[in-house]
This record gives sequence, structure tokens and C-alpha cells, in this order.
Amino acid sequence: MGIEKLTDKEEKQKKIVEMFDDIASTYDRANRVLSMGIDIQWRKKGCDKAFEVLGKKELGQITDVATGTGDLLIYWREQAKKNGVAIDKYVGIDPSGGMLEVARNKVDFADFIEGKAQALPIAEESSDIVSISYGIRNVVERVEALQEFYRVLKPNGLVVILEFTKQERGGAIAKIVDFGMKNVLPRIGGLISKNYEAYRYLPDSIEEFLTTQMLCQELEEVGFEMKYVKSFSMGISTLLIAQKH
Repeated sequence: MGIEKLTDKEEKQKKIVEMFDDIASTYDRANRVLSMGIDIQWRKKGCDKAFEVLGKKELGQITDVATGTGDLLIYWREQAKKNGVAIDKYVGIDPSGGMLEVARNKVDFADFIEGKAQALPIAEESSDIVSISYGIRNVVERVEALQEFYRVLKPNGLVVILEFTKQERGGAIAKIVDFGMKNVLPRIGGLISKNYEAYRYLPDSIEEFLTTQMLCQELEEVGFEMKYVKSFSMGISTLLIAQKH
């Protein structure tokens, strides 16, 4: 038997995973510096709003996909306590072994599994909430991933997406944000991580990604009902919450 050749999509996904393996040890520090800590508030708001929309005080499982170093799981637990929500189990899934190594050393209350968003290694209808923060644009087979989120959610379960979405607006503010993303961010991120290419990828990946409206449409086509959409910080980050029928 010959060696199976990777498809273009698989090759692209492999390169993205390798890039995250390479920057895993400096990823958290770079995130905090680049966002000036604002991303923490975006994540906490996502958690709070999800608990409000779901309206339950006892949940079996929260699954965080493309969990990276496990950051969002920390905020899920913190905000659950503040909202009086009891959660039995936390699971983090990521294709990057390097990221998961950092996550396991940082987060001691969750189970971490190496796996892809488009082929989640968990059971059907096992999760009350599936979250993915700043990771869906890195999933090459995105529609397959959204279908997987639907599969593993319990009836009425929520998918919570935080993402840098492509902006349709113009004007002076948009130009300032665009300049920062394309010029300042790669230099600072590259300096911290010693991997300029990885932080050049970020603004490029946003530019190539969907608008908020297009992502909402994809979620609805999979079968989700949109429950909440909000942009933060001049439209840099967007929170989307959708419910499984």
C-alpha cells in the first residue's frame, strides 16, 4: 500500500495545528498582551449570556472545542459559580497536542481529549453547552464541525461561539482597527512567540473568514436557532449563541 496523500483541506488543517503546537508555550501571554486583557471580559460575557439563555441551574457537561490552553473552561467554571449553576463535567477538545499539554498543567478540573471539531470524540447528545472561542475560523471543514456541535448537544442545548468575524463596515474607526490587526498585532505577537508567521496568519484568517450574517446563516442551515448575537469593541469580536431544536 502506498502512503495516502492528504487532501488540500487536510494539508491546510495540518499546517494550522502545527502552527498552534509551535506557539503553545507563549500563547496565553501573547493573548493577554495583544488584547490588553479585554478578551477575558468577552469570554465572561459569553458564559453569562449562555447561562441566562439556557435558564438551567444544573448542567451535565460543558464541552469546549478548540480549547487551546483551556482558558474558556476556567471562565465557564468561574461564571457558573457566580450564576449559581452546578456543572458535573467539563471537557476540552483540541487537535493540538502542544496546546493540550499546557491546558492539562493549567486546568485540573477538566478532561482533555485530542480531537478535531469536525469529528468530535464524544457521544451524541452528551453536552448541554458546546463552546468554541476564536477557533471556528481555524476549522477548515467548518460546516462539518457545526453539524458535529449539533450532534453532541442535548435537545435545547446551546452552541456558544466567540470569534473575530470579517467586518463589512468602512470609516475611520474601521481603518484604525484594520491597521492594528495587520501591522501592530503580527509584530507584537511575533516578538513574544518568536513566530511572526503565526501572528501574520491571524489577520489574514479573519479577512478570509465569514461575516457575522454568513456564520448565522450556516448555523441555521445546520438546524440551530439563533438566540443572541452581539459585537464587542468596535466589532473586533462577536458573540453568537444558537440553540438546538
